[in-house]
Amino acid sequence: IASTPGQNYSTTSEFILCGFSAFPQQLLPSALNRLHTPMDLFLCALSISEILFTVSITARMLADLLSTHRSITFVACTNQMFLSFMFGFTHSFLLMVTGYDCYVAICHPLHYHVLMSPRGCARLVAWTWAGGSVMGMMVTSIVFHVTFCRSNGIHHLACHVLSLLKLACGDKTSSVVMGVMLVHVTALIGCLFLRILSYVFIVAATLRIPSPKGPHSMYSDTLMATTCTVFTPFLSPITFSLRNKELKNAISESFHRISCLSP
Repeated sequence: IASTPGQNYSTTSEFILCGFSAFPQQLLPSALNRLHTPMDLFLCALSISEILFTVSITARMLADLLSTHRSITFVACTNQMFLSFMFGFTHSFLLMVTGYDCYVAICHPLHYHVLMSPRGCARLVAWTWAGGSVMGMMVTSIVFHVTFCRSNGIHHLACHVLSLLKLACGDKTSSVVMGVMLVHVTALIGCLFLRILSYVFIVAATLRIPSPKGPHSMYSDTLMATTCTVFTPFLSPITFSLRNKELKNAISESFHRISCLSP
Protein backbone atom coordinates (compact mmCIF):
# COMPACT_ATOMS: atom_id res chain seq x y z
CA ILE A 1 0.00 0.00 0.00
CA ALA A 2 1.45 3.33 -1.08
CA SER A 3 0.35 6.66 0.48
CA THR A 4 -0.34 9.71 -1.70
CA PRO A 5 1.03 13.07 -0.34
CA GLY A 6 -1.66 15.56 0.73
CA GLN A 7 -4.48 13.00 0.82
CA ASN A 8 -5.98 10.91 3.61
CA TYR A 9 -6.20 7.63 1.66
CA SER A 10 -3.72 5.28 0.16
CA THR A 11 -3.68 3.42 -3.14
CA THR A 12 -3.54 -0.36 -3.30
CA SER A 13 -0.88 -1.91 -5.46
CA GLU A 14 -1.96 -5.53 -5.05
CA PHE A 15 -4.83 -7.69 -3.82
CA ILE A 16 -4.84 -10.83 -1.74
CA LEU A 17 -6.90 -13.74 -3.00
CA CYS A 18 -8.31 -15.34 0.13
CA GLY A 19 -9.93 -18.19 -1.80
CA PHE A 20 -10.54 -21.19 0.44
CA SER A 21 -8.33 -19.96 3.27
CA ALA A 22 -11.40 -19.07 5.33
CA PHE A 23 -12.77 -22.62 5.03
CA PRO A 24 -12.22 -25.10 7.88
CA GLN A 25 -9.26 -27.34 7.25
CA GLN A 26 -11.40 -30.49 7.37
CA LEU A 27 -13.43 -29.28 4.38
CA LEU A 28 -10.48 -28.84 2.07
CA PRO A 29 -10.05 -31.46 -0.67
CA SER A 30 -6.53 -32.31 0.46
CA ALA A 31 -7.89 -33.42 3.80
CA LEU A 32 -10.57 -35.73 2.38
CA ASN A 33 -8.69 -38.95 2.94
CA ARG A 34 -11.94 -40.90 3.04
CA LEU A 35 -12.29 -40.34 -0.71
CA HIS A 36 -8.96 -42.01 -1.42
CA THR A 37 -10.54 -45.45 -1.71
CA PRO A 38 -10.30 -48.15 -4.40
CA MET A 39 -13.80 -47.33 -5.62
CA ASP A 40 -12.77 -43.70 -6.16
CA LEU A 41 -9.84 -44.88 -8.26
CA PHE A 42 -12.12 -47.10 -10.32
CA LEU A 43 -14.68 -44.33 -10.78
CA CYS A 44 -11.94 -41.96 -11.87
CA ALA A 45 -10.70 -44.50 -14.42
CA LEU A 46 -14.28 -45.04 -15.62
CA SER A 47 -14.78 -41.30 -16.10
CA ILE A 48 -11.52 -40.99 -18.02
CA SER A 49 -12.40 -43.91 -20.30
CA GLU A 50 -15.85 -42.45 -21.02
CA ILE A 51 -14.42 -39.01 -21.76
CA LEU A 52 -11.74 -40.37 -24.06
CA PHE A 53 -14.23 -42.63 -25.83
CA THR A 54 -16.47 -39.63 -26.49
CA VAL A 55 -13.57 -37.46 -27.62
CA SER A 56 -12.30 -40.12 -30.03
CA ILE A 57 -15.64 -40.00 -31.86
CA THR A 58 -16.96 -36.47 -31.43
CA ALA A 59 -13.70 -34.63 -32.14
CA ARG A 60 -13.64 -35.85 -35.74
CA MET A 61 -17.41 -35.45 -36.05
CA LEU A 62 -17.25 -31.77 -35.03
CA ALA A 63 -14.37 -31.21 -37.42
CA ASP A 64 -16.45 -32.68 -40.24
CA LEU A 65 -19.43 -30.49 -39.35
CA LEU A 66 -17.27 -27.37 -39.62
CA SER A 67 -15.65 -28.43 -42.88
CA THR A 68 -16.94 -29.05 -46.38
CA HIS A 69 -14.29 -31.70 -47.04
CA ARG A 70 -15.54 -34.66 -45.01
CA SER A 71 -12.95 -37.27 -45.89
CA ILE A 72 -10.76 -39.23 -43.52
CA THR A 73 -7.50 -40.93 -44.32
CA PHE A 74 -6.98 -44.65 -43.98
CA VAL A 75 -4.58 -44.17 -41.06
CA ALA A 76 -6.91 -41.76 -39.26
CA CYS A 77 -9.82 -44.18 -39.69
CA THR A 78 -7.70 -46.98 -38.26
CA ASN A 79 -6.64 -44.88 -35.27
CA GLN A 80 -10.21 -43.78 -34.57
CA MET A 81 -11.51 -47.34 -34.62
CA PHE A 82 -8.67 -48.54 -32.41
CA LEU A 83 -9.22 -45.80 -29.84
CA SER A 84 -12.99 -46.32 -29.73
CA PHE A 85 -12.55 -50.07 -29.26
CA MET A 86 -9.83 -49.63 -26.66
CA PHE A 87 -11.79 -47.21 -24.50
CA GLY A 88 -15.01 -49.21 -24.93
CA PHE A 89 -13.45 -52.50 -23.83
CA THR A 90 -11.58 -50.75 -21.02
CA HIS A 91 -14.87 -49.36 -19.74
CA SER A 92 -16.39 -52.86 -19.67
CA PHE A 93 -13.36 -54.28 -17.86
CA LEU A 94 -13.48 -51.48 -15.30
CA LEU A 95 -17.14 -52.19 -14.58
CA MET A 96 -16.18 -55.80 -13.95
CA VAL A 97 -13.45 -54.68 -11.55
CA THR A 98 -15.86 -52.45 -9.62
CA GLY A 99 -18.12 -55.47 -9.16
CA TYR A 100 -15.16 -57.40 -7.81
CA ASP A 101 -14.38 -54.55 -5.42
CA CYS A 102 -17.93 -54.66 -4.03
CA TYR A 103 -17.70 -58.44 -3.71
CA VAL A 104 -14.48 -58.27 -1.69
CA ALA A 105 -15.80 -55.45 0.51
CA ILE A 106 -18.97 -57.34 1.46
CA CYS A 107 -17.97 -61.01 1.32
CA HIS A 108 -14.39 -60.68 2.61
CA PRO A 109 -14.30 -57.48 4.69
CA LEU A 110 -11.40 -58.63 6.89
CA HIS A 111 -9.16 -59.19 3.87
CA TYR A 112 -10.31 -56.09 1.97
CA HIS A 113 -7.31 -53.90 2.74
CA VAL A 114 -4.98 -56.74 1.75
CA LEU A 115 -6.73 -57.74 -1.47
CA MET A 116 -7.57 -54.17 -2.50
CA SER A 117 -4.40 -52.38 -1.49
CA PRO A 118 -3.47 -49.19 -3.36
CA ARG A 119 -0.82 -51.04 -5.33
CA GLY A 120 -3.21 -53.87 -6.13
CA CYS A 121 -5.93 -51.46 -7.27
CA ALA A 122 -3.47 -49.58 -9.47
CA ARG A 123 -2.39 -52.91 -10.94
CA LEU A 124 -6.03 -53.83 -11.67
CA VAL A 125 -6.63 -50.50 -13.42
CA ALA A 126 -3.45 -50.95 -15.44
CA TRP A 127 -4.55 -54.46 -16.46
CA THR A 128 -7.94 -53.15 -17.61
CA TRP A 129 -6.29 -50.52 -19.80
CA ALA A 130 -3.83 -53.08 -21.14
CA GLY A 131 -6.68 -55.51 -21.85
CA GLY A 132 -8.65 -52.79 -23.62
CA SER A 133 -5.62 -51.93 -25.75
CA VAL A 134 -5.08 -55.57 -26.72
CA MET A 135 -8.75 -56.06 -27.59
CA GLY A 136 -8.84 -52.83 -29.58
CA MET A 137 -5.72 -53.78 -31.51
CA MET A 138 -7.08 -57.27 -32.16
CA VAL A 139 -10.45 -56.11 -33.51
CA THR A 140 -8.93 -53.30 -35.56
CA SER A 141 -6.39 -55.61 -37.15
CA ILE A 142 -9.16 -58.08 -38.02
CA VAL A 143 -11.29 -55.37 -39.64
CA PHE A 144 -8.52 -53.81 -41.71
CA HIS A 145 -7.24 -57.19 -42.82
CA VAL A 146 -9.91 -57.26 -45.54
CA THR A 147 -9.80 -55.53 -48.91
CA PHE A 148 -11.99 -52.49 -49.57
CA CYS A 149 -12.95 -52.28 -53.24
CA ARG A 150 -16.47 -50.88 -53.18
CA SER A 151 -17.66 -47.31 -52.67
CA ASN A 152 -15.60 -45.35 -50.17
CA GLY A 153 -18.61 -43.61 -48.64
CA ILE A 154 -19.13 -44.60 -44.98
CA HIS A 155 -22.76 -44.05 -44.02
CA HIS A 156 -22.02 -43.23 -40.41
CA LEU A 157 -20.71 -40.42 -38.21
CA ALA A 158 -17.37 -42.17 -37.75
CA CYS A 159 -15.41 -45.22 -38.87
CA HIS A 160 -17.99 -47.62 -37.54
CA VAL A 161 -17.01 -51.24 -37.87
CA LEU A 162 -20.20 -52.56 -39.45
CA SER A 163 -20.57 -49.60 -41.79
CA LEU A 164 -16.95 -50.02 -42.84
CA LEU A 165 -17.26 -53.75 -43.43
CA LYS A 166 -20.10 -53.09 -45.88
CA LEU A 167 -17.45 -51.62 -48.19
CA ALA A 168 -15.29 -54.76 -48.05
CA CYS A 169 -15.23 -57.36 -50.79
CA GLY A 170 -13.85 -60.85 -51.10
CA ASP A 171 -14.49 -64.24 -49.60
CA LYS A 172 -13.14 -63.27 -46.17
CA THR A 173 -15.74 -60.60 -45.48
CA SER A 174 -18.32 -62.87 -43.85
CA SER A 175 -15.69 -64.60 -41.72
CA VAL A 176 -14.32 -61.21 -40.61
CA VAL A 177 -17.79 -60.07 -39.58
CA MET A 178 -18.30 -63.26 -37.60
CA GLY A 179 -14.87 -62.87 -35.99
CA VAL A 180 -15.55 -59.30 -34.91
CA MET A 181 -18.96 -60.22 -33.52
CA LEU A 182 -17.48 -63.22 -31.70
CA VAL A 183 -14.79 -61.12 -30.05
CA HIS A 184 -17.36 -58.51 -29.00
CA VAL A 185 -19.85 -60.99 -27.64
CA THR A 186 -17.25 -63.08 -25.83
CA ALA A 187 -15.67 -60.10 -24.08
CA LEU A 188 -18.88 -58.32 -23.16
CA ILE A 189 -20.77 -61.44 -22.09
CA GLY A 190 -17.76 -62.54 -20.05
CA CYS A 191 -17.61 -59.22 -18.22
CA LEU A 192 -21.36 -59.24 -17.68
CA PHE A 193 -21.29 -62.80 -16.36
CA LEU A 194 -18.53 -62.02 -13.86
CA ARG A 195 -20.37 -58.91 -12.66
CA ILE A 196 -23.61 -60.85 -12.19
CA LEU A 197 -21.70 -63.60 -10.39
CA SER A 198 -20.15 -61.09 -7.99
CA TYR A 199 -23.57 -59.59 -7.24
CA VAL A 200 -25.02 -63.08 -6.69
CA PHE A 201 -22.35 -63.71 -4.04
CA ILE A 202 -23.09 -60.28 -2.53
CA VAL A 203 -26.81 -61.01 -2.27
CA ALA A 204 -26.11 -64.45 -0.82
CA ALA A 205 -23.79 -62.97 1.81
CA THR A 206 -26.36 -60.29 2.66
CA LEU A 207 -29.12 -62.83 3.13
CA ARG A 208 -26.95 -64.79 5.55
CA ILE A 209 -26.64 -61.79 7.86
CA PRO A 210 -28.92 -62.31 10.89
CA SER A 211 -31.63 -59.69 11.29
CA PRO A 212 -32.89 -59.56 14.98
CA LYS A 213 -36.37 -58.29 15.61
CA GLY A 214 -36.40 -54.57 16.46
CA PRO A 215 -39.00 -52.42 18.22
CA HIS A 216 -40.49 -51.37 14.86
CA SER A 217 -40.80 -54.90 13.47
CA MET A 218 -44.45 -55.16 14.44
CA TYR A 219 -45.23 -52.01 12.46
CA SER A 220 -43.45 -53.34 9.39
CA ASP A 221 -45.34 -56.64 9.77
CA THR A 222 -48.62 -54.74 9.95
CA LEU A 223 -47.82 -52.74 6.84
CA MET A 224 -46.82 -55.88 4.98
CA ALA A 225 -50.01 -57.63 6.01
CA THR A 226 -52.09 -54.63 4.94
CA THR A 227 -50.43 -54.64 1.54
CA CYS A 228 -51.05 -58.35 1.03
CA THR A 229 -54.65 -58.38 2.32
CA VAL A 230 -55.99 -55.08 0.97
CA PHE A 231 -54.02 -53.60 -1.92
CA THR A 232 -53.12 -56.80 -3.75
CA PRO A 233 -56.72 -58.15 -3.92
CA PHE A 234 -57.93 -54.67 -4.82
CA LEU A 235 -55.54 -54.34 -7.75
CA SER A 236 -55.92 -57.89 -9.01
CA PRO A 237 -59.32 -57.36 -10.71
CA ILE A 238 -57.98 -54.24 -12.42
CA THR A 239 -54.84 -56.04 -13.58
CA PHE A 240 -56.69 -59.05 -14.96
CA SER A 241 -59.50 -56.96 -16.45
CA LEU A 242 -57.04 -54.99 -18.56
CA ARG A 243 -56.20 -58.22 -20.34
CA ASN A 244 -59.85 -58.54 -21.47
CA LYS A 245 -60.24 -57.15 -24.97
CA GLU A 246 -63.97 -56.46 -24.69
CA LEU A 247 -63.50 -54.57 -21.44
CA LYS A 248 -60.74 -52.44 -22.92
CA ASN A 249 -62.93 -51.62 -25.91
CA ALA A 250 -65.80 -50.65 -23.62
CA ILE A 251 -63.55 -48.40 -21.56
CA SER A 252 -62.18 -46.69 -24.67
CA GLU A 253 -65.71 -46.15 -26.03
CA SER A 254 -66.81 -44.65 -22.72
CA PHE A 255 -63.87 -42.21 -22.74
CA HIS A 256 -64.67 -41.35 -26.34
CA ARG A 257 -68.31 -40.56 -25.55
CA ILE A 258 -67.29 -38.45 -22.55
CA SER A 259 -64.85 -36.48 -24.68
CA CYS A 260 -67.51 -35.89 -27.34
CA LEU A 261 -70.10 -34.72 -24.80
CA SER A 262 -67.74 -32.37 -23.02
CA PRO A 263 -67.92 -28.73 -24.33
